[in-house]
Amino acid sequence: MDPQDLPKDPHRPHEDVMAMLVGTLFVALGVTLYTEALLLTGSTAGLAFLLQYATGWRFGVWFFAINLPFYYLAIKRMGWSFTLRTFAAIALVSVFSELTGRWIVIDSLHPLYASLMGGSLIGIGMLILFRHRTSLGGINILALFLQDRYGLRAGYVQLGIDGLIMLAALLVLPMERVGLSVLGAVALNLIIALNHKPGRYMGVS
Repeated sequence: MDPQDLPKDPHRPHEDVMAMLVGTLFVALGVTLYTEALLLTGSTAGLAFLLQYATGWRFGVWFFAINLPFYYLAIKRMGWSFTLRTFAAIALVSVFSELTGRWIVIDSLHPLYASLMGGSLIGIGMLILFRHRTSLGGINILALFLQDRYGLRAGYVQLGIDGLIMLAALLVLPMERVGLSVLGAVALNLIIALNHKPGRYMGVS
């Protein structure tokens, strides 16, 4: 990143903490809606959903474990500050996704609503984290790295990889649920692509 692109007033520590808490809570709520409706999203979260449905192990456990190999890339390409924030965000999503199901009780949930609202909540949460130089690990780290280095839109990179994950989901979920998951993934990635463009928002800490 060119030093001249850095903002004059970077985020303060308490702003980063607040953004991380709010962003991960948004993501965890979206994860809860997806789990209740037997849907999935993309990236490492999508892999965690697949493994949850296939094995019965909880999403939070898989999500935390799958991201472990990606920290090396984060340290090497994005720096220790970014990596530590990402580690904290992943840990919070893993914990909050387990707790949210205990904090709220869903008696009835339409799959279409879960798809659109769940994807939107996750997308907004990720957008908040991105704007404070934090990600949710795995493919998100790769997408942000490609955007910073080559100017590729993080949302579009994510969308391509998500397509492959959705194809794999056909082995685990009914076609209808995969179709709704694709719709949710489109909503999620459009939120990021339309709101996280190089040069539009350069807030860092």
